[in-house]
Amino acid sequence: MKYIKNGLAVTILLLSFGAAAQIEVKNRILDFSMLAPIESASIYVKNTTIGTVSNSDGKFILQIPQEFAKDTLVISSIGYKSYKIPVIEFDNSLDIYLEEDVASLDEIILIAEIRPKTGNDIVLKAIEKLAINLPDSAYIQKGFLRHKERNKVEFKWLIESAITVYDSGFAANSSDYLKINVDQVRKSYDLRDIDSIFNYVAYNNQNAKRSRLKVKDVKRSQLSTAQLEKAIKWNDTRVNGLQNIFQGKLNLLRNSIDAKALFGEDILEKHHFDLDTILVDNDRKIYKIKISESTKLVDLETKGIFNAGYEAKGWLYVYYDNYAIKKIEYELVAASQAQKVRSKRLFDTQVNHKLVMTYIEYQDKMYPNYIYYETPKLVNVGFKTDQKVSDEEKERYNKEERYYYTVQEILFSEIILDKDVIKMKLDGEWDMDIFSSKPYDKAFWKNYNVLLESEEDEKLIQDLSKRASLFID
Repeated sequence: MKYIKNGLAVTILLLSFGAAAQIEVKNRILDFSMLAPIESASIYVKNTTIGTVSNSDGKFILQIPQEFAKDTLVISSIGYKSYKIPVIEFDNSLDIYLEEDVASLDEIILIAEIRPKTGNDIVLKAIEKLAINLPDSAYIQKGFLRHKERNKVEFKWLIESAITVYDSGFAANSSDYLKINVDQVRKSYDLRDIDSIFNYVAYNNQNAKRSRLKVKDVKRSQLSTAQLEKAIKWNDTRVNGLQNIFQGKLNLLRNSIDAKALFGEDILEKHHFDLDTILVDNDRKIYKIKISESTKLVDLETKGIFNAGYEAKGWLYVYYDNYAIKKIEYELVAASQAQKVRSKRLFDTQVNHKLVMTYIEYQDKMYPNYIYYETPKLVNVGFKTDQKVSDEEKERYNKEERYYYTVQEILFSEIILDKDVIKMKLDGEWDMDIFSSKPYDKAFWKNYNVLLESEEDEKLIQDLSKRASLFID
C-alpha cells in the first residue's frame, strides 16, 4: 500500500510539473521603416486567449504552456503586416520588425454591398451589432492588474495583482451581474500618506455628521495613518477603483445598454464620428474612425465630484467584415468654462480621462483583452502666495510634486466558458479590495503572465521599493 501511495504521489508531481512547464518568449517589436518601438502590439497564441501587449519600449514577455509549443505565435498591430511563427521556433535574441500595411479604400468600395459610408453610420452599425459581437453568456476572465499613482517626479504607490472577473453577458446590467476578485498580490508599495490630506478632508465632509473641515485647518501631524488609509481607499473606490472601470460609464461597449450610457441611444448627441481611412489588422480590413465633439457635453455623473463638461476625442477601430469593435482610444477633455478652470487649477491638464481598450476575438465573440485608464488625481487645493506658510509647506505645493495622476492597466490572458467551473467559482467569496493583505506566492507568479514595465517605470519602481514600506507581506 505504501508503494502505491508513493507511486501516486510521484505521478501527481510529474503531472503538476508538466502542467506548469512554460515556454518563455520575449523580445522587442519595431517599425520596419522608422525603427521606432511599437507600443500596444498584440502578441498571442493563435486560437487561444494566451497573450500580452508590448510596452512603450516595444518590449514584451509571454509565458506559454508547453502544450502549445507547435501552435502559431502571432504578433500584430493595427496598420502593420502580422508576424507569425510556431511558438517553438521563436528566437528571443532577434528583434521583430513589422511593415506597414494599408488597405485600398477604392478597392473595398467596389464590393457589391449596401454599406454605411459615413463614420457616424459605421459606428451606429457597430453599436447595433454589439449584441451579436460581444459575449451573450456568462464567462470568467483571469488577468493582471497594475495600479499606480505618480506625480511628475516619482511613483507614490504601486499595486500589482492577479484578478478574476465574472460577467454574465452583454444583455445583463453590469452593476448587478459583474463581479471582480483580487486573487494574488505581487507588489504593493505606498508613499501616499504624507500627500493625502485633501482625501481626508473630502472623506470627512462627505461622511461625518459634524461641521465641515477646510484643508488649511488640517495638519498631517494631527492624523493617524489609519485615518488617511481609510480616506484614500474611499477616494480611490469612488473615482477610479476596479468597480468603476467595469461597471461605470467608461466601459463604453459593455455598458452601452445602461441608462444614460455614453454610447447609448444618444451617442451622436455627445460624439461625432468621421471615417479617416481603412487599415489592416492581422489580414483583416478595419475602419479607422475619428471621435470628436458633438452638440452636447459629456457628463460622467460621479457622486460628490464635478465630473462633467467634457468633449470626447479619440479613435475607434471597427472590423470591416462584421462591424466588431477591435480598439477604442478615448479621451475626455475639459470643454465647459467651469471644467476648464477646475482642471487647470487642480490638475494642470485639460485631459481628465484617457482610456484605451482592446478586444480579442475568441469563438466568434469579442472579449476584453487590454485596458489602460489614466486620470488626474486631486491631492491638494493649491498654494496662494499671500498665505503665511513655512518653506516646508510651500514645497508641498511645488508644481512638480503637486499634480498627480493614476494609471490602471489590465491584461487578460485566460477566458473560461465552462459552466461548471464558472458556477464553482461563483459559489466562493469575491473581494475586489486591491489593498487587502495576501501572502506573496512566488510559485504562482513564476508562470503567470504580467505586463512588462517600461524602462522608465522600472527605474521609478526600484526607487519606490527602496523608500516605501511593502504594504502587503
